[in-house]
Amino acid sequence: MGIKTYNPYTPSRRNMTGSDFSEITKSTPEKSLCKAMPKHSGRNNQGKITVRHHGGGAKKKYRIIDFKRNGKDGIPATVIGIEYDPNRTANIALICYADGEKAYILAPEGLTDGMKVMNGPEAEVRVGNCLPLSSIPVGTQVHNIELYPGKGGQMVRSAGNSAQLMAKEGKYATLRLPSGEMRMVPIECRATIGIVGNGDHSLVKIGKAGRKRHMGIRPTVRGSVMNPNDHPHGGGEGRAPIGRPGPCTPWGKPALGLKTRKKKKASNKLIVRRRDGRAIK
Repeated sequence: MGIKTYNPYTPSRRNMTGSDFSEITKSTPEKSLCKAMPKHSGRNNQGKITVRHHGGGAKKKYRIIDFKRNGKDGIPATVIGIEYDPNRTANIALICYADGEKAYILAPEGLTDGMKVMNGPEAEVRVGNCLPLSSIPVGTQVHNIELYPGKGGQMVRSAGNSAQLMAKEGKYATLRLPSGEMRMVPIECRATIGIVGNGDHSLVKIGKAGRKRHMGIRPTVRGSVMNPNDHPHGGGEGRAPIGRPGPCTPWGKPALGLKTRKKKKASNKLIVRRRDGRAIK
């Protein structure tokens, strides 16, 4: 998918870019696979803001994606169309199984209308097919990877990403994730062959504040321009330094660089190498 530019008839248009949607072949979603997505604006059931900077935005419906891909093993499916999904960076593909059931999957690079995809251990190692890691050759690029067998894909789902299967030994397969982390995953877990499509998504320039508001993202205000009763960084005459050993959250907890991962987290033993190149101790 390419990037399109705009004529600079306003200052914001000058640097704005967008996707040309050349991969999209179907413009309207499948009604049976959509559900309403009410807005909460970052508030919980008490009306308190628990996630800041959420609110407004264009109305959208949630597309129900099949991340598990374990209900139709051995049944071939045909790709009906590639669609835009407002809820994620990747595009999605509408597939129809031989028995007539339809489903949405993440659209990998190279998947087009009319192609066949299949799930299960007996499926071919081909773009869009979903297999257990035990059936995938070492060196293959995969995405939508499960962490627990049968739970559905949790890793490597955003546009342009892929992981590489590095080794298989005993009950575990070793994967190199997009961050560079090397991690072991149970070998019965499933993954989809290929690279997630819409790889140019990261090159899009938003261009203006209003476009961010359309996405449902509200402004982020720096703590240093607040008053002391609103933020630990606030107050002082003119521009003032933080005034404490390190940067803090609005609630006084250390921020920006502090490692919050628990030292005795159970999954530490499955991480072979961290993304910074160090081994987990």
